Amino acid sequence: MNELKTVYLKDNELIKVNARTSDLRDPACLVWTGSNIELNVKCSELYMLMEGPYDMYECRIAIEINGSVISRFVISKEKQWVQIFRMMNPEIETNVRVIKEVQLMPQDEHHCLNVYAVKLDGDILPVKEKNLKIEFIGDSITSGEGTIGAKQDMDWISQYFAHTRSFPYFTGKELDADIRVFSQSGWGVYHSWDNNPTAALPLYYEETASLLNGEYFTNKGFKEKWDFNKWQPDYVIVNLGTNDDGAFHGMPYIDPVTGEKYNLRMDGDKYNSDDLEKVRKAMTDFILKIRKNNSGACIIWAFGMLGDGMVPAIEKAIKESNDDNTYFIKLDDTTDETVGSRCHPGIKAHLNAAEKISNWILKNSK
Repeated sequence: MNELKTVYLKDNELIKVNARTSDLRDPACLVWTGSNIELNVKCSELYMLMEGPYDMYECRIAIEINGSVISRFVISKEKQWVQIFRMMNPEIETNVRVIKEVQLMPQDEHHCLNVYAVKLDGDILPVKEKNLKIEFIGDSITSGEGTIGAKQDMDWISQYFAHTRSFPYFTGKELDADIRVFSQSGWGVYHSWDNNPTAALPLYYEETASLLNGEYFTNKGFKEKWDFNKWQPDYVIVNLGTNDDGAFHGMPYIDPVTGEKYNLRMDGDKYNSDDLEKVRKAMTDFILKIRKNNSGACIIWAFGMLGDGMVPAIEKAIKESNDDNTYFIKLDDTTDETVGSRCHPGIKAHLNAAEKISNWILKNSK
């Protein structure tokens, strides 16, 4: 057995940081769901120095070896060496990914996954580039909320988020794609589920992670503009509108500072036409913003896992954008057989969605 050696991320570019994050690698700070550290190694033992600081919502990670998830657990708040594997065949090249399972948590001023170094008794090798790059934009569905846990489990806590059971993860697997996820539970295109107009993802799309609060993340550069040239996707998959739909049926939001009231209204059993047009315009504007920053990407608005009330607005928004490389895919609604925890789509629903998206891309790829 060879002696274990420590390699810091800041000193070895062969260790990939697959994430929308700052350029800092001491440590690499992962905040978005599905963000991961990836490396290829030839060794019998591998450890990773990491920590998962938080105030409210603990960080959970998944360890994937050669494309298969072999464990999933809460990472300690304190810095520690975590065993990734031992007694592996050191003559065989092994691919490893350590994946953040939980979404970005703006309510928590410290929640993240910090990775500093690896320790191994062998060599780090280059990671093979994947066939495609895909960005996923969405809400709790895209964040993998409800993909794990029993149907009766309704607590809003991090243990019921699981990226590795979500449709972005499965789509990436099916298409051999490098993926990024930009998602936030409860948020919408125009309003959140409770009619908060500031909880709209398009407002934050051009920053690294400006949803985050507190000095901790400001000092790490997450309030800064995101450089889209770092990572240009081949496809951008949008799954937004579910919470905007919910806002039409919910209570008004009262701004705690100004006292101003915000709400999307229903006229009987129909959406108020003026308010629906505001949502539609927000959708069109977001398509244009995505296009501005991802000039060569095919944009797909994939929607319908929790109702289809926003489908006409989405289809109109795509038409109004005049973008000939933007498309709509209707996803299957969640049923009693495919529901997961928190009344959200379960793993079966996510597998169905991934299959539909993957098949569309395979059929229509140029």
